[in-house]
Amino acid sequence: MIKKSNRELNVLVLRDTDRVAEALRSALRSASDAERPGLERAAALVAEAAARDDAELRGDWVRARLAAAGHEGPADSVQAIKILRQSEPGLSLLTAVRLAKDAVRGSTV
Repeated sequence: MIKKSNRELNVLVLRDTDRVAEALRSALRSASDAERPGLERAAALVAEAAARDDAELRGDWVRARLAAAGHEGPADSVQAIKILRQSEPGLSLLTAVRLAKDAVRGSTV
């Protein structure tokens, strides 16, 4: 008999880019000519980061975890899944596999 585990970990992607973008817009309103180019570049980078979807961000998280563990192989390998689950003990096998797939998709974009 196969028993399904209820230990599923929900992964939540937190985004603060809207707050950062507003702070940059506010700073731009009172910026000197010398400060303006840097703030405009920062605003563009924040807009670029805000445009990334959740799967890309989860993939980045997976690749960072694997790199921290010294893993250099494919993100969806058995070894990578094992590393993910060891680094996050509450991570179910299903969630680890889904996250690894996000990492693989994100590495080809």
